[in-house]
Amino acid sequence: MFFCDYPIIRGERELPLYLLNMGQHYCQDHIIRTEGYPCPQILYCTKGSGTLVLDGKKLHISPGTAIYMPAGYPHEYYPDGDVWDVHWAVPAGYAAEDILKHFGLCEPKIYELGETKRLDHIFRKMHEAIRADSVFGNYRASGYLYDFLIEFYRLISSEGAASAPNSALMKALDHINCNYASPISMDDLCAVSGVSKQYLCMLFRKTLNVRPMEYIAKRRIQVAKELLTGSDKTIEEIAAETGFCTASYFCKLFKRYEGITPSHFKKTE
Repeated sequence: MFFCDYPIIRGERELPLYLLNMGQHYCQDHIIRTEGYPCPQILYCTKGSGTLVLDGKKLHISPGTAIYMPAGYPHEYYPDGDVWDVHWAVPAGYAAEDILKHFGLCEPKIYELGETKRLDHIFRKMHEAIRADSVFGNYRASGYLYDFLIEFYRLISSEGAASAPNSALMKALDHINCNYASPISMDDLCAVSGVSKQYLCMLFRKTLNVRPMEYIAKRRIQVAKELLTGSDKTIEEIAAETGFCTASYFCKLFKRYEGITPSHFKKTE
C-alpha cells in the first residue's frame, strides 16, 4: 500500500495541534536528509525492515519499531529488502512542540512499540477523514492526531517492560480503585502486586509519573469531586467516604492538588 496525504492547510494553522501530512510506503524509499526534515516526524514500521543512519550510527528498524525525529535533525534511512512498510505522521501547530515535549518526544529516538493494532486503527481514521471530506477532513484528522499521540505515548511509556511489571502495576491500581475508601498502605499494594516497594514505586513513576501514595490521594479526590457536585453530603461525610482520615486532611490535600478548597469547588460547579 502506498499513499501520501498532504491536505490543503487553511484555518487549521490557528489550532494548537493539527496534522500537516501523513502517509504509508509499502517499501520506503532511500531518504537522505542532510539538514533534517523541517517538522517533527513519528514513523513506525509494520512489515519488513530497514536501516536508520543517525549521528553516523546504523540502527536496525524492524516491525513494531518506531522512530521519533525532531525537526531539523540530519538523518538517513533505507530499506533492507523489497518490503519495508513505514507509516508516518507529521504534527504541527503552535502547541505541537509543548505537547511532544510533554510526551517525552524531544530527541531522536527509536522505540519498541510491540502491539500497534490500536495505533494502526487511529492512523487509518486520520487517512480516511482526509480522503472523505476535502473541506473539514483535516480538522477531523487533527482531532484523531491527538488520539494518535496519546496512544503512541502509551506504547512508549511501557517500552521494554515485561508483562509481569505491567501486571503488577494493574493489580495495584485495581486494588486502589476498589478500596480507596479504606486505609491502603504500601505493604498492602506490594502484597497484591507481588513486587517490592522500590520496584512498585518505580513502576508508578515510570508509567504514571506519580508515587503510589500520591495516586491514592488523587483517586480519592477524584471521587470526592463527584460527590461534591452530585450530592448534598457534608465535607466531613465525603472525607470519610473517600478514605481520608480527617476532614481537615482532606481539605489540605484537596487544596494542594486542586488549588481551591472543597467548599469553594462545590460552589463553583
